[in-house]
Amino acid sequence: MKKEIKKVEKKARKIKEPERVSSGVYGFDELVEGGFENGSVNLVVGDSGSGKTIFALQFLIDGLKKGKTCLYITFEEKKEEFYKNMLDFGWNLEDYEKKNKFFFLEYNPEKVKAMIEEGGGEIENIVFKNKISRLVIDSVTSFALLFEDELQKREASLALFDIIRKWKCTSILTLQEDPKNRKGESSSLEFETDSIILIYFVREKKKRERFIEVLKMRGTRHSNEIHPLEISNKGFYVSKKVYINGL
Repeated sequence: MKKEIKKVEKKARKIKEPERVSSGVYGFDELVEGGFENGSVNLVVGDSGSGKTIFALQFLIDGLKKGKTCLYITFEEKKEEFYKNMLDFGWNLEDYEKKNKFFFLEYNPEKVKAMIEEGGGEIENIVFKNKISRLVIDSVTSFALLFEDELQKREASLALFDIIRKWKCTSILTLQEDPKNRKGESSSLEFETDSIILIYFVREKKKRERFIEVLKMRGTRHSNEIHPLEISNKGFYVSKKVYINGL
């Protein structure tokens, strides 16, 4: 009888465990039970120069290496320069684009607003036609500025997340904001997003260093500590050390 009960309990645990999608950032998945929850919408917050885009691109590159089809939507980057810069990490996005595995969309915030009003629009056609499984929007900062008050921002964010969830993509949205003073756009997005990841870029003595913190991740027993975030010619990796002094 006891054996049967244990089998039932084991089966129940397996059912409850969500499918995980790896981040592509060495050491990060260990902090969040193996990666992002499949189909989740995740917010990466950091100030200028912190490396939000690199973190998000590593997530897409990881998917591309596994044969997944990925979409990158940007409000700020120019395609030719962006592709050139990513070659510094050995990421040949042009090659993936030729194979119809990577899609680059340069949008302005008004277009995304129109997409929400249309319930998906052109982007939705791209997602479904090409079976996009990983999505990055870099960044939502300009988009949030289109709305005058907190209620409008909240409603637009909720509508955007509802559309992304309908696409069943695992997504990263980046937001430019000082993670030490989260009083702006992140507060309006906080309730809708499935996880919030903070990247600090702070001065330590005579140089700047990066740290990463998982502020929240639904359904996940995540690390509550702040970890050093290092960069190499292959992208970011999370150091095993824990930052003790606080930020």
